[in-house]
Amino acid sequence: MNEYYYRGKFGIERETLRVDSHGRLAQTVHPFGNDEHITRDFCENQIELVTPVAESIDEALGHLAELDRRARKVLSDNGESLWLYSNPPHFDSEDDIPIADFTGDHSSKRAYREVLQRKYGKKLMLFSGIHFNFSFSEELIRELNTEGVDFRTFKDELYLRLYKHLMINSYLLVLLTAASPYYDASLDKEGKSGIIMSGYSSLRNSDRGYWNKFLPILDHRSLKTFTGSIKKHIVTGSLYSASELYLPIRLKPKGVNSLENLAANGVDHIELRMFDLDPSAPLGIDGRELEFAHLLILYLLSQPDFDFTPDLQEKAVSDHKNAALLNPDAELLERGESVIEEMESHFSDNKKALEIIGFEKEKISGRKVCNRSDSTKLFK
Repeated sequence: MNEYYYRGKFGIERETLRVDSHGRLAQTVHPFGNDEHITRDFCENQIELVTPVAESIDEALGHLAELDRRARKVLSDNGESLWLYSNPPHFDSEDDIPIADFTGDHSSKRAYREVLQRKYGKKLMLFSGIHFNFSFSEELIRELNTEGVDFRTFKDELYLRLYKHLMINSYLLVLLTAASPYYDASLDKEGKSGIIMSGYSSLRNSDRGYWNKFLPILDHRSLKTFTGSIKKHIVTGSLYSASELYLPIRLKPKGVNSLENLAANGVDHIELRMFDLDPSAPLGIDGRELEFAHLLILYLLSQPDFDFTPDLQEKAVSDHKNAALLNPDAELLERGESVIEEMESHFSDNKKALEIIGFEKEKISGRKVCNRSDSTKLFK
């Protein structure tokens, strides 16, 4: 492999809820000020840890561990802790979910969240997870550009092709990292309580999760047509902004995350948004899951371009939601296993990669066995 093949830039964003000593949503003010690395997501009691850009997944996890330590120390002093589950704890009403109180230069963030409240309600915004950000090394992109195409054009086309492949294969990462089958009845109806075993392995990735009220069909022929098709949804009022585009993959610019910046300056990195919080992992994520995601990205980089038609876009989202079921379609499991076997062949000369892939292959095999018997055993 090229010496730059496995290099890149890595970042992790982890959402969690703050809870009090009774395991209820904390009603105190966000205690970290305007710290860019310990911020808020939708609500005042939802912490988002944002790591600095790292040279490796291990380094990114080290940053996350330090941020986690800092956050837990402050919360502990306040009699609070982190809720390391993707589904929220019990709450009495939406009054327990205060919108993040951004002010001053950041007041537009609060205005955006008020739009989301009116459009989707507050409950949906409590789902928490992990976002994985990645960019290839510039040296690798230059070496792949064998025909000497304008660098920015080549880079944008490369990321757009990867985006399409990741959308088609996002179901696989859901199959492998789903970890939220149980939820509190208050998520269904205010005043209810009690733990419910759902029909989903991941509620937030299912048809009950974070999706737009319609499926935004996008034009993937170029970055210009891609951003233009998102802009059309904003102009018509279907979307408030590009941030409201609730798909499992995003293309991101460097600096300010806006559609205008993406269109003007091109793609800087890609974001994978489907990872559940793993309550068995101290940091909410097993590093092997991110290592596998990186390997999947590298494998998909080798795949040819294709026309991401409206039908294929609909199928990609349908497969993603299907993968979030406790009993996903057998065909989806077979397809996932086939992708993993192709990855084994692709990385046949890399012992560490094969260990990571083997770890995930066992999970797919386990899902197939559970699908043929009692799927609830997977979570016992």
